Formats: sequence, structure tokens, C-alpha cells
Amino acid sequence: MPTYVITGSNRGIGLEFVRQLTQSPDNTVLALVRNLSKGHSDLKALANEKTHIFECDTSSLASIRDFAKTARSTLGDNKIDYVINNAGINLSSQNSSLQLAPDDLLETIKTNVIGPAKVVEFLLEQGVLSDNVRVQNTSSGLGSIKRTADSEERQCAGYSISKAALNMLSVHLAADLRKVLKGAVVIMMCPGWVKTDMGGESAMLSPEESVSGQLKVLQGLKEEDTGKFYQYSGDQWSW
Repeated sequence: MPTYVITGSNRGIGLEFVRQLTQSPDNTVLALVRNLSKGHSDLKALANEKTHIFECDTSSLASIRDFAKTARSTLGDNKIDYVINNAGINLSSQNSSLQLAPDDLLETIKTNVIGPAKVVEFLLEQGVLSDNVRVQNTSSGLGSIKRTADSEERQCAGYSISKAALNMLSVHLAADLRKVLKGAVVIMMCPGWVKTDMGGESAMLSPEESVSGQLKVLQGLKEEDTGKFYQYSGDQWSW
């Protein structure tokens, strides 16, 4: 009876995670959205009796901390088996490294790097992570230094910088979390170029294809896989 936490569940890849996971009556899903005051009709249409929709703005420490406390009161003695840090933003995507917008870069790092770190930290503090928890931090090929260095055209400088930082965070988490939870596994995952609001209509993958691949990788992880960077297909990528 696994329990999943998914940030950024209101649309795109996050919504597709909820759609696929709620198809099994065995799964408990904690679907997190940035602002509960919005309708989220698509998400609510997927919900069943084991789906909980909570507010968690991953750019706000207070919001993340409040969610972690809510998770503890909601789950009781149950533990979280999977944390999917899916929420992310891509501001000033047209700007190169010579045109970085400082406020946008800081906001991007707050959401894409600090947010995932604090989701794990605060859930750990509340004692709701299982001993064998699997943490997936959603990265990108744009966060790979090697792939970027080998590319003639470099894109989305601020977003790319934030995902490279997320990869380093994940490597640290892979070691640090294992000191507390002996079976914990932390990975980075590139979902591919997906047809979402962020990916655009020119993208190559449907959300269904990307998420089904990601879940296959996530659910098949072994302890020795911690700290690795995967593509949705299961292929390993260089940082």
C-alpha cells in the first residue's frame, strides 16, 4: 500500500502522475498544489478516497513546513514511500548567461532547488518518510554540465543553472539521507521534452509516455542506484 507525494500536481507532468497512480486502489496519493484557492478541476476529477489534495508552495518555507505537519496528521502511522519533487519554473527562458535577470534567477533557484531540499528535510523532521523512501528530484538534460558543454546551442541559462544545482543537491541528499534512513534512495530524473505548458506543443513526448517511463524507473530502484541521474527511458545520464 505505497504512499506517494507529488509536488506541482495541478497540471502537466504532475497531473499525469496523479492520473496514473490513482488508477491503482493500492496507492495513497498526496497531490500538492501551489494555491488551493484555484479550482483545480482536472485534479479533483482524478481524486478518489485515497487521494489528498494539499497546498504546498515550494517557493515558500512556511508553506512547505505547514504541509509536512499536515502530512503527519493525515497519515497517522503510515509512512511516505515515494517523494516526487516535480514542481519547477523556467523564468526568462530567452535570456543567455549574458542577460541573466537576477530576481528571476533567485526565484528559479528558490523553487527548483531550495524547494525540493526543504520538502525532504521537513518531511524527515515530521518522521513521515519510510526507511526505504525513494526521492525523485525532477531534473533536465539542460542541467547536465557535460551535455551543455557538448551542445552548440545552449538554452534557458537560468533554468539550466538551477537544474545543475538540483543535481548537486541530489548527490548530497543521496548520502545524507542514507545516514538517517538506511534504505533511502535519491535520484535525479529527466522527464524528456514533454508536451506541457512549459515544454510547448513542439515537444516530442506525451505526458503519458514520460510519466509511465518515470514510474517504471522509480518503482524499480535498488539501493545501489542512489545518486544516479536517469532519463525517463531508464538510461543513465552524466551530470
